[in-house]
Amino acid sequence: MTETRIEDGPAIPVGMAIGQVVGQAETVLTKLLAGVLAEAGATRETYLAMQRLLVRGDEADRDVYVRDLGDWLDLDLWSAGELADALIAEGLFALDGETIRLAPRGAELRERIRRGIGDLMTPVWAQLEPADVETTVRTLRRVTTLARDLRPAADGAR
Repeated sequence: MTETRIEDGPAIPVGMAIGQVVGQAETVLTKLLAGVLAEAGATRETYLAMQRLLVRGDEADRDVYVRDLGDWLDLDLWSAGELADALIAEGLFALDGETIRLAPRGAELRERIRRGIGDLMTPVWAQLEPADVETTVRTLRRVTTLARDLRPAADGAR
């Protein structure tokens, strides 16, 4: 098994090293995001739901979106549908027939959050090498894909 060193500590398996570093980064970034969301008056679930719609071009078939939202946020279909309906009721999303879209109010909220994150993190990102960032993003996307592919096998083993 491949091992690596983190901060001059003992060698540990590569998977543990990645998990530890990603977990630490996720914890710090989540706390920062929570502050930005509180300032914008948004919940984490609202933000994540808007991000999932962004991935789909800010509009999607409602049923497809609800299944995707449930999968990514680990919600059952009922809860994912309730979240989507709540965002429609709040005026952040709009429903046109079977198509769910980001409403102007949702676009404004997402932009406020984006600016808040940018104001906070731009100095951090400026200190990173672009090639390192590209490699990190590519690697973490690959790890995510591979790990997601394992999930059905792990779920079936329970």
